[in-house]
Amino acid sequence: MPWIVLLGSAVLEAVWATALGLSNGLTELVPTVIFLAAATLSMLGLGWAVKTIPIGTGYAVWVGLGAALTVVYAILTGTEPASLWKLIFIGGIVGAVIGLKLAPTGHPKPGSPSESA
Repeated sequence: MPWIVLLGSAVLEAVWATALGLSNGLTELVPTVIFLAAATLSMLGLGWAVKTIPIGTGYAVWVGLGAALTVVYAILTGTEPASLWKLIFIGGIVGAVIGLKLAPTGHPKPGSPSESA
């Protein structure tokens, strides 16, 4: 379950980053509200997930996947140009995130549930 929450939080990171870009310096109401809600939920999810997942791994997955999703969304909506190198490096970020999930983590934090999900 912590990994599912972490992945959801990474998606929300992409949402808040995109909304921040659309908010015109937090002067546009709807994108600003979306930014505030998504940022809050994203941080809460990250905080909950790292009760079980090591903070370094959790943060790297959260920021890496969130950044990759933000760029992919920008490319798909036409607000950022695509290039072969950009797509290759985004693939590298996603590959690293998958590697962090598959890598052995050692011992779970004392007093926390097993790191499954």
